[in-house]
Amino acid sequence: MPTVLRFGAYRVVIYPNDHRPAHVHVIGCGHEGIFELNCPSGPVAARENYGFALRELTRIAAVLLENVGLLCRAWREIHGIG
Repeated sequence: MPTVLRFGAYRVVIYPNDHRPAHVHVIGCGHEGIFELNCPSGPVAARENYGFALRELTRIAAVLLENVGLLCRAWREIHGIG
């Protein structure tokens, strides 16, 4: 599971054998969330949440949106697309 971004206490990972649509798993503080990227430019949307408070989800989504280009490129590279 390649870590493609770190910020604060969070780790953003993309699983190589995962399915479409392009999404990332954010892990940190004992919680996990899955965010759809809506490549190539967002918006980033929380799809699943396992423990994050709404305030954390909003903050995480904002950071992911700031990095959506990098995350979409990483998704394509990891999955051998384009």
